[in-house]
Formats: sequence, structure tokens, C-alpha cells
Amino acid sequence: MEIVFLGDIVGRSGREAVLAYLFDLRKNPPDFIIVNGENAAGGFGITPKICEEFFKAGVDVITTGNHVWDQQEILSTLARDKRVLRPQNYPENTTGSGSCLISNAKGQKLLVAHVQGQLFMHEALNCPFAAADSLLKEYKLAGNVNAIFFDIHAEATSEKSALANYLDGRISGIVGTHTHVPTADARILPGGTAYQSDAGMCGDYDSVIGMEKSAPIRRFVTKVSKGNKMTAAEGEATVCGTWISIDDKTGLATAIKPIRAGKQVFA
Repeated sequence: MEIVFLGDIVGRSGREAVLAYLFDLRKNPPDFIIVNGENAAGGFGITPKICEEFFKAGVDVITTGNHVWDQQEILSTLARDKRVLRPQNYPENTTGSGSCLISNAKGQKLLVAHVQGQLFMHEALNCPFAAADSLLKEYKLAGNVNAIFFDIHAEATSEKSALANYLDGRISGIVGTHTHVPTADARILPGGTAYQSDAGMCGDYDSVIGMEKSAPIRRFVTKVSKGNKMTAAEGEATVCGTWISIDDKTGLATAIKPIRAGKQVFA
């Protein structure tokens, strides 16, 4: 099985770059495509219309994160469409779902799950480790699913790494989002789980993590946020993500490689 995961999509330029990349991907398509879309609507949240654009382009599942509630109209989508995920470790009565089971024409079954970290995050969510344990009581690799993929939306790389090692051997892959910077640690853990601390963002890298530079710089210099509204950068975007190959018999990863497509060149 081949899975493509694209990191946080930021603003219009990020959306356009991702749609162009997905069009090119049709020449050699993976079995499943997952994207993190929590910053797709002007840098803050995602709308039902944007979700439909991604689904029509071939996306199977959309994950989000701490900005999932920024666009109020997404609530109806979260309530009815399990392909759009909010973090699994919200309280049980929260609108939406944190995981979904999808299948393709080959009959392959993939569980996609989404958790949010606790360190340095404003939201006081439930423990992501416990949320993962609870979910994995229902699903087993090489059992009732062919593969399991997690998006961990978190600030601290230590928390991401700890969860990845905690789940090593029980899931196919886990990739971090939220910091908007691609990390150079893509690897397969000892138990066979593919891991990368952060996939990076799909957006304009001539920016401050996808935002036009002036407002965040003023915030840091003056310590004043009021009047310094942040807007998504609109320059040419770079697509960043991860491609994971998975053994069809075991459900464990055989390869993981970063995706870099577009203007920005990383050393």
C-alpha cells in the first residue's frame, strides 16, 4: 500500500499548489491521499467548499487541528462527513469524529486517526496516548485493517516522538503537523512504524510559517497583537508532505520519504 500525506495547507496559494500537485499525482497515484487542511481558509480553519475541492481532486481524508473551529460553517460538515476529522482526544460529545475507516477499489482498508498534543497547546484536551489506546482496541494491523495512519497535531517534537514510539509496531505510520516546518527525521522505527516529526506546510515559505511577514514580526517586536491581524502569504507555494510504503501482509512500513514540490529548495 502507498499513502501520501500532505502537511498543513495554508491559504489560497497552498490550496492551489496542492491541487496542482494532486493533478500531477494522477500519473502515478498512491492508494490513499490524506491532507491536513486546518489552515486552508485564509490561514484559519477550513470551509465545506474547500473540503469538496480537495475531495474532487482525489483526497480521501482531511485532518485538521487546533484551528478546526475557526470557520463556523465547517460544523455541519464535521457532523455528517467522517472523512473530515477533528482531533480524536476531544470529549466524546464534541461535534465530529477523530478517526475514520476508508477502503479503495482494491479492497484495502485504512484507518486514519487524528490526535492533538497537550504540551504548549491552548486547548485542554484529553490525553492523546489514552485516546490512541482506546481506538486501537477496535483495530488491528493485518487483522480488520490493512494499515493505520495517525496525524499528531502538536507543538513539541518530544511529545510527537514519544507517541510515535509508544505506538511503534501497532500502526503503520504517524506524522506530525502544526509547526509548519518540515523536519529531517523521516524514518522507520524499530517496530516497523514510519515516523516524521513534522511534514511541513503546503504554503508560501517566504513568510512566517505561512503568514505575511509584517504582522507577526510586529507582534514579536511590540508584544501587541491587537491591530496586527495576520493574513496568509500569497506568494508561490511549496508542497510538503510524506510518502509512506506499507507491507500488504503485515501493515508495517517498508519506506518513508519526504515530499518536496514547488518553489522552496531545502538543503
